[in-house]
Amino acid sequence: MKRINNFLIFTVLLTLFVACNKKTEASDLDKLRNSNNTKSYPAVQMDSMQAINSITKQKVQELLDLSTLYVNGNRNTEVDSFIYSQMESYFHKPDSLTFKRMLKEMDSLKVKTAKVNDLNVYKEFYKKDTLDYAKFNVEYFDDKNKSLGSFEKNAQYILLSTSKLKREFKFYFLDFYSKPIKKDSTSVGVAK
Repeated sequence: MKRINNFLIFTVLLTLFVACNKKTEASDLDKLRNSNNTKSYPAVQMDSMQAINSITKQKVQELLDLSTLYVNGNRNTEVDSFIYSQMESYFHKPDSLTFKRMLKEMDSLKVKTAKVNDLNVYKEFYKKDTLDYAKFNVEYFDDKNKSLGSFEKNAQYILLSTSKLKREFKFYFLDFYSKPIKKDSTSVGVAK
């Protein structure tokens, strides 16, 4: 009888021990609360053209966001000068005419926000050079979030290698809201 009692006590203690050590499944809410992007989402593999397209769209949107902030500011404060210097950092060799067309257009339409749609990158061949362009639609919105229209734009960009060991590139715009280079052509007919 003593053996049976000891066996029952041992079985009960073993059951309690196993029950206490059993890991409980976390609820979906706990999983979401404690997750981050590196664990939640698998890495997406992109080919080089998809990566360039994605980076270009991101850079165009960032520059437009900074431009709308600058246009809607006073343009004479330290914050505005910081925004302007940030905008210049997106360009390989910025000058005073770099933003003139874009800012003038945004001013005339009284743009508050802008959104990039349908961006595609392409190459043009001019003489012996290959020029990289991004063709996109930009939709402007006013202060009431009403669309002011969608406009087709071009931007010329360049990717510069930052190191020889790694395949890292730095993205710069050469011209924003540019017109693609026209092919050399001669007109046919009588010249006066």
